[in-house]
Amino acid sequence: MKITLNKNNFEIVLNNFQSFLDKKDSSQITSHIYLETIDNKLLLKATDYEVSIQSKVDILEKLEDGIATIEGKKILSIIKPLDDGEITLETKNGQIMIKQKTTEVDLPTFNAAEFNNATKFPEITDSDTKINLDSIAFIEAIKKVAVAADTPKVDMHRIELSGTLLDVKDYHCNFVGTDTRRLAIIRQNTQSVGAQISIIIPKRAIMEISKLFYDEFEIYINKKPESDPTMLFIKSQNYIFSTKLINGRYPDYEKIIPKEFKFESKLPKSEMIKAIKKVNSLSTNVKITLDSQGLFFESMNAESGEVARDKIELSLTITESITLGMNSKYILDFLNFVSGDEFEILINESNMPFMVRDNQYSTIVMPVLC
Repeated sequence: MKITLNKNNFEIVLNNFQSFLDKKDSSQITSHIYLETIDNKLLLKATDYEVSIQSKVDILEKLEDGIATIEGKKILSIIKPLDDGEITLETKNGQIMIKQKTTEVDLPTFNAAEFNNATKFPEITDSDTKINLDSIAFIEAIKKVAVAADTPKVDMHRIELSGTLLDVKDYHCNFVGTDTRRLAIIRQNTQSVGAQISIIIPKRAIMEISKLFYDEFEIYINKKPESDPTMLFIKSQNYIFSTKLINGRYPDYEKIIPKEFKFESKLPKSEMIKAIKKVNSLSTNVKITLDSQGLFFESMNAESGEVARDKIELSLTITESITLGMNSKYILDFLNFVSGDEFEILINESNMPFMVRDNQYSTIVMPVLC
């Protein structure tokens, strides 16, 4: 291989590949980025077995085709300080040379021919199922509900709770996240999306998808044999991302959602955020009392003698006071994604599950007894 590239374009891709590399052991193939010349493009691949990424960079000049691997973390540290403009990559005798003007750096490579076999690098095939969902709406939805998913743990009993459910029906789909103490859901009405599926996307994959994709892309599902996990692919003009999906049975979330509520009201978002932050400095758990005069906030379970209080004066059509004990983080997570100045709160009884809602985005919160 002997090619010339634009330094900045190469650096952007290398930078986006860093979270897909094994950084603990540079002797592993998963710490390297695979390079291959294809026509007038340089193909790059990286994987840590759970998530994978590939992209292409324009070749400005090609004197010789070839394949190589290069340690991902080290090559980025070499490319970053170089001047803007052209750089040359050349492979020879098990090494790759990076050249720019008077600068030359040699790095060792792995056996690039073994990369795809060693990593079993996933690829989109003709048999994969395409899911016809709006790209921007997909990104917004998974980000909003992912905050309610549980934090992945090594000894986690129900690993499926650490992911986000994509439940695709005939003419709508639900995005769901839960840690059993709250449940976030977004319902999107769609045209026929081409398939009815129910998959659980890992939280880490959602973080990577949110960083990489912000424009039009395509979504594919790869149904492998039962012994292998199902794969999710996201394909845009610049990147192809893939992730293993979580095997498991997601809770029957539709049974958790109350069919009706006795009290519904709109509340001001910014005032709510300010009031909660004023009282949760002493305790994450907060008690909110609603009556016809408004909302009264009080910290819960703080140190003896420590209490923080605040209130929002507001006329509410409520005949009796209702008290809700809650983890304030759950409400703030929801409010951070509310698009307008107001949101809805839906309640049945004191110390019972309640719902906060912004159009098609809602969160059901389990109460903290107070």
